[in-house]
Amino acid sequence: MVVSKQNYEDLRKQRLEENKKRMEELHLPQLTQALKTAHSPKPSPMKRTQPRVIGKEMVEVRRSSRVANLPAPVYKEVVIYERVDLPKGRRKYSYSRRDLANRVYASDEAREYATTKAEEVEVNLQGDHPSFVKPMLPSHVTGGFWLGLPGHFCRKHLPKNDGTVTLIDEEGEEFPTVYLSHKMGLSGGWRGFSIHHELVDGDALVFQLIQPTTFKVYIIRCNGHEHGENNDASDA
Repeated sequence: MVVSKQNYEDLRKQRLEENKKRMEELHLPQLTQALKTAHSPKPSPMKRTQPRVIGKEMVEVRRSSRVANLPAPVYKEVVIYERVDLPKGRRKYSYSRRDLANRVYASDEAREYATTKAEEVEVNLQGDHPSFVKPMLPSHVTGGFWLGLPGHFCRKHLPKNDGTVTLIDEEGEEFPTVYLSHKMGLSGGWRGFSIHHELVDGDALVFQLIQPTTFKVYIIRCNGHEHGENNDASDA
């Protein structure tokens, strides 16, 4: 049996009315509205931007109570040595020799001449005192004025700690210098000795350890090669 279109619409509307009444009897519309209200986000008022405040306070870095009262560690190398005060007369040397552009370099022949003569002087030294020959380089007599000593000699004969080492020239004049044991060389005071004796690149020095911290120093000039001179130090 075919139902007419008009009858179908009437039946649909009737069914909708029945469902609506049933939902009202069960209070479903009120429950739906309550659920929507409960889960809907509440509009928040406009937030005012507060200025950012950065607080500063002193805090204790150390956490362990075992070391809290101990002094803070110092992570650097500590070097202690006797201060060398040079006489005022030796402070008048010109600083022009620090100008690296004015360095004068010795020829190979002049350097070999001075070194050979120094070795001859060393052989003829009196006594059983240890000694060594040190040819001068530009860094020894200009610029930083640092004199590195032979490592094997320092380890065997010189103190293990920093201190004062005295240099005595051929005239008997004394020059205190700072000896740095960990670097095995002469620092403060060496510049004064070098400038006072007008040392240049190519000169050769003989160091004779006559006391635990005292050297007798003999100087052989490299310019003796040009003039064919004999150095008086060979008679030591």
